[in-house]
Amino acid sequence: MESVSTMDFIATKFADFLTYTGFANVEWPNLAMIVVGAFFIWLAIKKDFEPLLLIPIGLGIILGNIPFKAAGLEIGLYEDNSVLNIFYQGVRQGWYPPLVFLGIGAMTDFSALIANPKLMLVGAAAQFGIFGAYIIALALGFEPNQAAGIAIIGGADGPTAIFLSSKLSPNLMGAIAVCAYSYMALVPVIQPFIMRALTTKKERLIRMKPSRTVSQTEKILFPIVGLLITTFIVPSGLPLLGMLFFGNLLKESTKTTRLAKTAGSALNDIIVMLLGLTVGCSTQASEFLTLDTVKIFALGAFAFIIATASGVLFVKFFNLFLPQNKKINPLIGNAGVSAVPMAARISNQEGLKADRTNFLLMHAMGPNVAGVIGSAVAAGVLLGFLS
Repeated sequence: MESVSTMDFIATKFADFLTYTGFANVEWPNLAMIVVGAFFIWLAIKKDFEPLLLIPIGLGIILGNIPFKAAGLEIGLYEDNSVLNIFYQGVRQGWYPPLVFLGIGAMTDFSALIANPKLMLVGAAAQFGIFGAYIIALALGFEPNQAAGIAIIGGADGPTAIFLSSKLSPNLMGAIAVCAYSYMALVPVIQPFIMRALTTKKERLIRMKPSRTVSQTEKILFPIVGLLITTFIVPSGLPLLGMLFFGNLLKESTKTTRLAKTAGSALNDIIVMLLGLTVGCSTQASEFLTLDTVKIFALGAFAFIIATASGVLFVKFFNLFLPQNKKINPLIGNAGVSAVPMAARISNQEGLKADRTNFLLMHAMGPNVAGVIGSAVAAGVLLGFLS
């Protein structure tokens, strides 16, 4: 009799176990998102599109869409006290992005911008994509806070997009984050066509004078002065701008090399891994596959295209007022978006296609790092305006 009860118990539990498996709970949207995650990983490995971002995000998408029966197991991203939920708080509460900015500051050399301050205007012009997309998002029926989170995708800055959406539109954060990082990875695909379409052969051949040598004193003063100017204008951007300039001061002071190396390597790598994985996990099919997500990806692409075009066209306009020997090659206008240093590399590649001896990389780094500052300032403006 006891053995019969034992067998019944085992059979009952086994039947219950089967109801918890992924095979019993899978739906086609889960499979569709798993394919998307696998595609991200393929892009990272086969095409070398930002593997440090797309591999964690791709695996996160797969992980977040493993189907299971929600029954208080505390394993899903959206279940309180689960491990993934704890990691996700860094995204939801917005403290991963400032740590990423700390690493960016510790790795970035602002010499190209310091040597040629007018390139800051190119970085500022590229932010037009953000505000243009904001107006269109409002026209499409998004609420002002949601429109701001979507529009920041135009800056091609994943951490900034996550930071702003966590404050203004947390319900759309997963779609916004994945969209922002996707377009960052697709910079080599999207930007060259726009750059070639908006410039002439003669413009692509413009040679820029070598930048002057920047003194160590200037490098040390830049993060301090930059912090004071930008945060006095937009105090709401303090978390991002403060950490960016703090990281850069660690690098340039020459007295805190160990801290700068930690911020720019080990700490940054850990945060990027957790950020990418949890952002990917947040794309559970039930939360992600909506009409709003389609609109967000369309608006994100539009914002990114506007940002690239704005940077290139601004340089062309600016050249009308510059003497012949000081004209700027408009191919560096695309670098006004803050995808560092990928956008600057695209400027250089397109320049070399026009003239194999015309190296634009160091010149393009000026608007590229200005774009990092510009996107953080734009986020601060939107946050201050809508809070």
